[in-house]
Amino acid sequence: MDELGRIDDARDEFQRAYEHQMAGRLDEAIEGYRRSIAAHPTAEAHTFLGWAMSFQGRHEDAITQCKLAIAVDPSFGNPYNDIGAYLIELGRHDEAPPWLERAKLAPRYEPRQFPYFNLARVYVKQNRLREAVAELRQALRIEPRYEIARRELTRLQSELSRLN
Repeated sequence: MDELGRIDDARDEFQRAYEHQMAGRLDEAIEGYRRSIAAHPTAEAHTFLGWAMSFQGRHEDAITQCKLAIAVDPSFGNPYNDIGAYLIELGRHDEAPPWLERAKLAPRYEPRQFPYFNLARVYVKQNRLREAVAELRQALRIEPRYEIARRELTRLQSELSRLN
C-alpha cells in the first residue's frame, strides 16, 4: 500500500476508534488507535490513545503515549496539557507545571484554556490561591463560557476575601 493509502487507513481507524471511545467502548477504542498508529503514526492518535487509557486509570501508559505524540509532532499542544493533567491525577502536582506551560505555548492547540485551568488546580493544591486566580482569569479570557473555571474563580475569590 502506498503512503496515501496508509494515511487514509490511519484516518479511518482513528475515526472509528474515536466513535468507540465516545460510546464508552474503551478496549475497542484503544485497539483502533493502535491500528491507526500502525498504519501511519500521528500525534493525535498517540494522544487519543493515551486519553482512552487514562479512562481506564492507566495514567503512566497515557503519559508514555503523550510523550510519543510529542516526538511525532512537538507543535501539537494537547499531549503537553494531558501529561500535566495525568500528573495531577497521580498526585504529582510539582511535576505538572512545566508540561502545562509548554501546552500554553504550543502553536497547534485547542482548547487553549485547559492548561490555564489545570495550572490553577496545581496552584490550589500548593495553596497559591492568587496565582490560581490569575490562571483562571486567563482561561476565561480565552473562553468566557468556561463555566467550571468561572465557578472555581468565584470560589477562590470568595476564599481570598475571607482570608483578608
